[in-house]
Amino acid sequence: MYRFLLSRQWVILTLVALVLIPTMIKLGFWQLHRHEHKVALNTVISDSLAAKPVPAETLTAPGQHIRHDDLYRRVTAKGHFDTAHEEVVRRRTNSDGEVGYHVLTPFILTDGRVLVVNRGWVPADGAQTAFPKIPAPARGEITVTGRLMADQTTAASGIRNVRGLPDRQIMLISSAQEAQRLGKQVLGGYIEQTAPEPGGDSPELIPDPEHGDIGPHMAYAIQWWLFSAGVPVGFVILVRRERRDRAEAAAAQTVAEAEPATV
Repeated sequence: MYRFLLSRQWVILTLVALVLIPTMIKLGFWQLHRHEHKVALNTVISDSLAAKPVPAETLTAPGQHIRHDDLYRRVTAKGHFDTAHEEVVRRRTNSDGEVGYHVLTPFILTDGRVLVVNRGWVPADGAQTAFPKIPAPARGEITVTGRLMADQTTAASGIRNVRGLPDRQIMLISSAQEAQRLGKQVLGGYIEQTAPEPGGDSPELIPDPEHGDIGPHMAYAIQWWLFSAGVPVGFVILVRRERRDRAEAAAAQTVAEAEPATV
């Protein structure tokens, strides 16, 4: 009755179904984990932005990785900007989606150590090989406030760390690379400046991260699991349809053989 399941076509179809079911279940759990990560990150961002600013030196130190719970924490630092060693981070967009640069300026603390500060976004008006025009920050000793961020990596950002770029241009922000370049002690991670606001609104400060949207990952997870449940249901329907069609074909052949031949 079901001997057709041993045919080459049905063996292949069965194997495909057996592969699809666990694959779709795994994809569902992958989306679930992405949902959980997004929810947890939103909580960290919300709590960090609501907390009172603390000195940067209390949350990071040279060579130290930023703790997950300290991401986006508002911190302060006292010192002065070193514009002579300023760099730009290529291929960064502003809130309107325009492509430009992030301005990366070393901030010399009162004890001589360095805090890497992302002062914000400037447009890419000239050639990609030319260093853009950047408004100077406030001079002298000041107190800067910003959101504490972890060093950027290709794995986390998806941005390839291209080598051989024009002078003073980089792809990813790395406190370790800055320490090697400057020959000084650099605090781990960096900050996105929020205060003082630049004169003339340039560089354009990076806005607070979005932390109210959890994304579609849970819906995708449910979707994948429904697909995995639909595979065996669809397989059974196909088997029953094939059995019915074969039975009807066999019955029709029997009737045709039983009818007398007409002269």
